[in-house]
Amino acid sequence: MSITMLIGLVAGMTSCGDDDENEDPVEPKITISLRSCSISEGTEYNATDLKEVTLSYNNVVTVSPSANITLNGTKCTAKSGSTTAMDVVINLPALEDGTSYKLDIPAGSIVSKTDPTVSAPALQVNFTTKAKASVNIPAQPITASTEAAKKLYTFFRNNYGKKVVSSVMADVNWNTRIAEKVKTLTGKYPAMNCFDFIHVYVPNQGNNGWIDYTDIKPVREWAEADGIVQLMWHFNVPLSETTEVKTNGSGVTCTPSETTFKAANALKEGTWEYKWFYQEMDKVIDVVLKLQDAGIAATWRPFHEAAGNATLRSGEPWGKAWFWWGYDGAGTFKQLWTAMYDYFHQKGVNNLIWIWTTQNYNGSSTTYAQDTDWYPGDRYCDMVARDLYGCNADVNAQEFDEIQARYPTKMVVLGECGKSGANEPGLIGDCWAKGARWGHFMVWYQGGQGSTDSMCGDAWWKDAMQSDVVLTRDEVTF
Repeated sequence: MSITMLIGLVAGMTSCGDDDENEDPVEPKITISLRSCSISEGTEYNATDLKEVTLSYNNVVTVSPSANITLNGTKCTAKSGSTTAMDVVINLPALEDGTSYKLDIPAGSIVSKTDPTVSAPALQVNFTTKAKASVNIPAQPITASTEAAKKLYTFFRNNYGKKVVSSVMADVNWNTRIAEKVKTLTGKYPAMNCFDFIHVYVPNQGNNGWIDYTDIKPVREWAEADGIVQLMWHFNVPLSETTEVKTNGSGVTCTPSETTFKAANALKEGTWEYKWFYQEMDKVIDVVLKLQDAGIAATWRPFHEAAGNATLRSGEPWGKAWFWWGYDGAGTFKQLWTAMYDYFHQKGVNNLIWIWTTQNYNGSSTTYAQDTDWYPGDRYCDMVARDLYGCNADVNAQEFDEIQARYPTKMVVLGECGKSGANEPGLIGDCWAKGARWGHFMVWYQGGQGSTDSMCGDAWWKDAMQSDVVLTRDEVTF
């Protein structure tokens, strides 16, 4: 063999070896696997809470155009997650209470974003929704015993779950001015008007331009026109033991940070707080007994929103009650409630249907604990209220369902409602259709808001007062 041939052979062998070493390596095939799912196999959920399911994968994924994701055979829409491309969000149809469900995601529904031929494995998740609470409202009121109160209670009970009683707050205290404006706007009066004892503390009632609560004419005339009466009380206390409460209304507050008044001391004989607590109750009792003698019964919502922010889970300093009656905690609040309840009855007040107001997680069960520790007990109220501002129909329905489930022997009512900033409240008809079957709603006052000076706009009022599910004053019969 010549040297030339030998060199050529070696060169050829070297070249072949170089070709093998420079070949592109085979890339491993993409795999898609599930990392997490926002619902769990065999778990029970609130029907109103569960609106979507989020699936998280180990790679970037997308929903296949041919996806056939179903819930109990009903096709569901799905889309890529808004925060990460490795998530898929499945929108669920409205769920029914007490129902078993199967979410079925066949293979080929979720695929790789970069290689659509690569599919996530099929997935099935079975879950159930909680059954709706068995509601059992007593036939007679627990907190009232006059014939007028029994008739009023029966009217609410007979309409509960069928119709909602319309209501509006007085223009601050002892009048029906806003109800008159609602009538001018819509052609109908609200069925109920709420009066507030907020200024009952002012010395020399009826003088210096202040109202005289002992003059029950505004309430009596409303009742004689077949209107339902509601009473509440922003219970003001002096700024301190030595503060002079003046005839111009100054020197008082409901805010804990503005007063040295201690709720716990209101229960201790010999304290200035005890003296104020009972002397102010006597003023209110005198007026309520006048109403009772006139044959007028009322729903009664004292000590509202007691828990405030006190159930805040984080324990931050701002987690406090915003009214003095809740500032010393749940135990003291319940003692205040029962002290008032017992004292009213000892004085002969039997025409009031008592309403307790819950905060119900303040709208966020992750941020707040439930305020069941603040509930005075079944024997001390006939209705449970919730105050909601700027809440849409879905929120109304969730709140109603949660409260009714927790208090199945009580009628649940919308104690206060209205807009919050730019957020309008849900239309009552929409709230009702979603399942918020409030026993009544009560719109709060706000000067300069629309033509009614209330916290709901004109369009809201017109829609409400024309709704088939809303009871107006001309429909009150008891």
